[in-house]
This record gives sequence, C-alpha cells and structure tokens, in this order.
Amino acid sequence: MSNRAILAALCGLLPLASAATKIDLNQDWRFRVDPEKQGEASGWYRALPAGTETVSVPHTWNIGKHEEFLGRAWYFKTFTAPPGKHVELHFGATFYRSQVWLNGAPLGSHEGGHTAYFFDVTPHLKPLNFLAVAIDNEPGVATIPGWAMLGYAGGNIWYDWWHYGGIVRDVWLAVNEPLLIRRQEIRTQTSAGAAEVADRVFLENHTGSAADVRLRLSAWAPGAAAPSATAERDARIAPGRQDVAVPLRINPVELWHFDRPALYRLEASLLDAGGALLDSVSDNFGVRTVEISNTRLVLNGEPVRLSGMTRHEESPWEGLAETAGTMKRDFDEMKELQVTLTRPVHYPQHPYILDYCDRNGILLIPEIPMWQFSEEQMRDPKVIALARQMMTEMIEQSYNHPSIFAWSVCNESATNTPGGRAYFRTMYETVKKLDPDRYVSYADDKISKGADPAVNAASIADFVMMNQYFGSWHGPAGGLVPALERVRREYPGKMVLISEFGFAGPFAPDNRSADRIRERIIREQMDVFGNFDFVGGAIFWCYQDYRSHRNLRPGRRSGFVEMGVVDQNRQRNPSFYAWRKRNAPARLQLDWLPGAGRPSGFRAVIAPRGENEIPHYTLRGYRAEFAVLDHSGKVIVAGERALPDIGPAHQFEVPFAESSSREVTLEFRLVRPTGFVAADEQLRWWEPESGGYRIEDMKKDGHKVP
Repeated sequence: MSNRAILAALCGLLPLASAATKIDLNQDWRFRVDPEKQGEASGWYRALPAGTETVSVPHTWNIGKHEEFLGRAWYFKTFTAPPGKHVELHFGATFYRSQVWLNGAPLGSHEGGHTAYFFDVTPHLKPLNFLAVAIDNEPGVATIPGWAMLGYAGGNIWYDWWHYGGIVRDVWLAVNEPLLIRRQEIRTQTSAGAAEVADRVFLENHTGSAADVRLRLSAWAPGAAAPSATAERDARIAPGRQDVAVPLRINPVELWHFDRPALYRLEASLLDAGGALLDSVSDNFGVRTVEISNTRLVLNGEPVRLSGMTRHEESPWEGLAETAGTMKRDFDEMKELQVTLTRPVHYPQHPYILDYCDRNGILLIPEIPMWQFSEEQMRDPKVIALARQMMTEMIEQSYNHPSIFAWSVCNESATNTPGGRAYFRTMYETVKKLDPDRYVSYADDKISKGADPAVNAASIADFVMMNQYFGSWHGPAGGLVPALERVRREYPGKMVLISEFGFAGPFAPDNRSADRIRERIIREQMDVFGNFDFVGGAIFWCYQDYRSHRNLRPGRRSGFVEMGVVDQNRQRNPSFYAWRKRNAPARLQLDWLPGAGRPSGFRAVIAPRGENEIPHYTLRGYRAEFAVLDHSGKVIVAGERALPDIGPAHQFEVPFAESSSREVTLEFRLVRPTGFVAADEQLRWWEPESGGYRIEDMKKDGHKVP
C-alpha cells in the first residue's frame, strides 16, 4: 500500500487507495528523552516509565525545551486490538534510527528518517496493547545523513540542516485480509495518441496455502465518472510474495505537463475465486514523455528550459513534523515564484509534497541525504548498503508520481575519486533495475572546480547536476562563464542542470546587504545560464532560511542559514520579488490607447522568453485577467480572455469608454492553466495640471508623484 494512499485515508486530501481498514494512531502518545540511554536496560519497552509528557504525532522533540537534544528518546502508546485477520503497524517516517516493541516483544528496527516502513503485528496483538518506540537522531560516519567527512580537515563535520528527531509523520494500523496488494508500479508508453499501460501489481499471501485470485484494473481519466479502460487477469498466488503484470490501453490519452497536469487514476482490485473483494489499491499516475535529446530537456516532444528552487522540510513551529497546511502554503508560494523544476532538497519528500507536484505541475529530482561524504565513506560497505536501502524505499514508495523524472544518489560528495565514481556506478545500476524509465544523476560541486572528467562520476551520469556558488564559496562571480565553458568542453553532449546557486548571508555584513547581492546573482547568473544552450534548467538554493549548525555567521554554533528568498518565518525578502519577476515565462508590455485626452482602452503584448533564456517554453492554455479602475477603485472595465498558444508574441486590445477620473489603473495578470499567476503588471495614468502621463514616465522625468 502506497504511503500517499495512507495520507489520503487519514487527511481526506487524496483518493482512498486501499480496501484495508485504516486506524489512526496519531493521538495520545507519551514521550520521554533518554539522555543516558538507560531505557532499554530499565525495561521501558515493557511498561511506561515515570516522567513522560503527552504528545501527538507527527512530532519532533527538537522544538522547545529539547531543541538541542541529540541522542535517544522514547514514544509510548496503548491501543486496543482491532478485529481482523492480518494487522500491520505503519510508520510514515521516524528520524533517524528506530527500534519498536509491542507488548514487550521486539518487532524490529528501521534506519532512515524520510521513508515509510511497517511491521506485521498479527501474532503479537492482545486485547490491550503497549507500543514502545525508541528513536536515536545522532549522526555517525556511516549514517545517512551523517558526519560530512569532506569537512573533517576544518573540523566542521556536521551536516547542513537540523537533526529533527522523532516520529515525524503519521502512524496507523492497517487491517487486511491475509491476501492483499502491497503496491503497484505503473509504466506508460505513448503511441499515436494512445497510452500503453503496464501495471505490475505486488501481491502477498499470508494464508499458508496457494490461492486462486483475479486482478481487475480500472483506469479513470481526469474528471471521468466511469473508467476509461479496464483489464482483468486470473492468477494463482503461492504463499509469500509475487508480482503479476497486467496491461491495458487508454485511447485517447491526455498527456501530463507542468502547465496541464492531467492525472489518471488506476485502481487494482484483488478478488477471490468467488468474486468477493479482498483488497484494492488506487494510485494516481500521468502519461508523459521526458527525454534528454541534444543536451535539451524534452517534455512531450517539446524542448523546454525550466527553473525553480529547493525547500527544506522544516519550520520553526513544526520542524520536520510538517502539517499539510504548512506544506501547501509554502508550495503555493513557490508556484507563485514560477517553480516548474526542483530537486527538491537532499532527502525523500513527504507524500503530500509529491502529490502536490503531480497536481500542480512541478518536475522533481528526489535525492537521498548523502551530503559531503568522503571517499572512505563512499567505499564503506555499510554506507553503500544503507544508500541502496534508502534508494529502494524512496523509489518503491514514489514510483507512480508523474512529477518525478529523475533520481539523485548523493550531493556534494567525493564523486571525483575512484571510490566515489564506483559508488555512483553501483547506485546507478541499482536505480536502473528498480526504475529503468527515469534518469539518474547526483548534485556535483566538484565540476565547478575543474574535476577531472576521466575520474569524476558526472561523466557517467545521465545528465550533469552542477552546484555552483560563484560569487561566494566557489570564488569570484566572474568564474561562472569559464566554468561553464569548461563543462561544455569536458562533458560534451551532456545536458546540465544548475542544481544549486545562490548567496549565503555570512558573505555579507548583514542580511539586507546579502539579499541585495542575492538579487544581483539571480539577475546576472540566470542571464548567463540562458546563453549556454546545454543548460536545461536552473534551481536556486533556496526558498527559506533553515535551521543548522553550519554555514552560519562567525561565532554562531546554531541558528538559521540565511539563503532564502523568505526568512524562517516566511517573511519575504526583496529577492523574492526579483526571482518572481526574472522567472516569469513571459514579459508583459502594457500601453494605453489614446482618447480625447484620456485613455480609451489598453493594448497588451505577451512575449514569451526566447530560446536563449531560462525559463523557455510554449504557453498553452493561458488566459489574461484584467481590470481597469478609477481613482476610487470603481471598475471601468474588467474581464478575462483565453489566449491562443503563444510561441511568438501575442497582442490584443481592449477598448473602454473614457472615464472622467484623474487617475486610471490597469491591473493585468497572465494566468497558467493551473490557476497560478505567471506574470503580472500594473499600468497607471495620472492627470496632473497639464495633461496625462504614464506614471512611470513621470518618475523618469523627475516628477514627484504619489
């Protein structure tokens, strides 16, 4: 059962994804830190200790009185056993390393802070049950994330974000029949306006004997009341696990695009020999082609150049234990910032975020949190095994999201060494076995410094992700153009995504000064990227200031890394507006139509950015919204207009009766098919004593205007 299916059942935000009964366990937990790590020896897994506090999950202890606590802490809960034949205990995520007991019996453990896991608790249940979970958030040289040993020489080996320990996502019981569907993997190919869908359904049989079953697939088009396609297959399922492939065809098909994110839904139902429903799983999916051709990113046959920014899953009020409200608010604002592409940060994302990107149009490159690992770490069999586990969990849980077009296996690590290159090759092969249809890369900061392509793993990645901070960490801003020219020579035929760029506060005397530099870097470097045709997109670091022990101002050992276009409380910096304007996919030119001394209408020219700019793509399905207001705010004329596909510039005029008002304002918005504003401008006419001027012209001429 997919993790985002559970979020649907618990939050009511997504389609119900399984016939299993879901029982929410988020409320009424008891919590206690264990600084001496004495809890297990003291029997806390058998009975509630003294000194606990009441919490609800998702929860992190690193907000409030335990904000700096690094080590082991415990969660406890009692619950009554549900009726059912097969019962599982699911965790959406726990950071970082967990051990779980039920009624004093060990269920198992899990390492990794951002993916879901579960235990079969059927044999351990009693009428009243005592659940104990011990979690340790302390990093080491073989944890992911862990001590960033590339910084060992400088004594700065902490990773770059906060250690939010806890049960950071939902907890629930799933009550199933012993024959169940674990998950499905949906692959699509397009041909002549149709889609060939290959669904691989993973089944489990806990009955102890073989069973005859029928799989029934139903695919729904966006907004459809009845299935667009169906298929069935009979199977005999032996005890244990096996997968069954079922094909079906959708004709005609609507393609998924970041501006037109058409989502289909595929429901797989498992029936017994008599036709009774045993289980069902429902996942959203999209049909689209993403290719890299001639160093260009090609979506559904159209070359596109995209931009966006990263975002840490954290806030001062929730930490890593984010609510849907916080995630939606931030990503709505990121869509306002014209984000169509992101990594989106160093670790697997909450299912809500993946679903949001599916529904609202953001292409993703998810990553595991292997950050600034040394060659020795990348050779460590324990690290490699853990990295493969994390990639497997992330891919299996996120496989069906159409917003994902590539996977990233590490960030800013020693990939310019033989051991690092071998690590990448191992991970590349692992990912391709799990998901042969998507691209594989990693975020590389060595390529900006001239890493040897004969050794550096970027030469064997499907495309290059280049972290560069010219103007700060990587040297003078003037080094960017030579670095990109070197990449062109040394990695011929490779598409490059600028996977990080930006400006950190400590490189300036104060945050206001830093943000002015940040604005300049946004304007200047985005222009540079556009001039190199092999750069398919650019991702800014990052949306918000985030908590850390690293990359802070001198003398500070904890605080917030000042790199965001908003601060940690989501207050906008001037760079927010600079980014939004620079990354609008079109420029707007507004002019008044002259009348008898006053405007009698307006002309709007919408000009998409050119091929030598980022972002660049054809505007399809956009609309214009406008309102002309007098000095009191009374509407003179208002409306909206559907626009044709805009490759070359498009213009139209709207006449209106002249107003007697001495001031007229035009508010104009270019709106995406998804409803987000792609560009907006305001034009004002104001009548001083001697005739009318555009207010912008009056300012240029030195007039003092309101």
